[in-house]
Amino acid sequence: MTDTDAIRSEAQQTFRDHLTFLSSGRIREWVALFEQDGVLEFPYGPQGFPSRVEGHDGLYEYMKNFPESFEVVFEGLVFHETVDPTLVVAEFRSKGTAKATGKPYDQTYISVVRTREGKITSYVDFWNPLVAMESLTADGGESGLVGAFSH
Repeated sequence: MTDTDAIRSEAQQTFRDHLTFLSSGRIREWVALFEQDGVLEFPYGPQGFPSRVEGHDGLYEYMKNFPESFEVVFEGLVFHETVDPTLVVAEFRSKGTAKATGKPYDQTYISVVRTREGKITSYVDFWNPLVAMESLTADGGESGLVGAFSH
């Protein structure tokens, strides 16, 4: 295995750990995957939703309600190899349920993640907020999307 292969493998394992920790509600362990000043960005987040979250404290505050809001498994993980072995481009799906409504939460993601020595420095999360809004909206009610994530 070359150094490049080892670096790529480490970056991809960090991404797998990210999915494992989120799906099992291990938010503190999920936060620890990030560099102290790591960044999580949402280019397609809806109005009232943060477009960027920074640092361990910010990441924890943002994600701490996720386990109480969703029950999910992640599947169909595909990595798209890049020239830079520290860069992870991944496609995957979530299958799950919004706990407050019982509605399905079936989401497709594309993630662009930069790593350094096994830690996430930057995570750009391309997801469809309409799927989350629908799953968290009680029939005839308002969306619970913002409450599912703290900011």
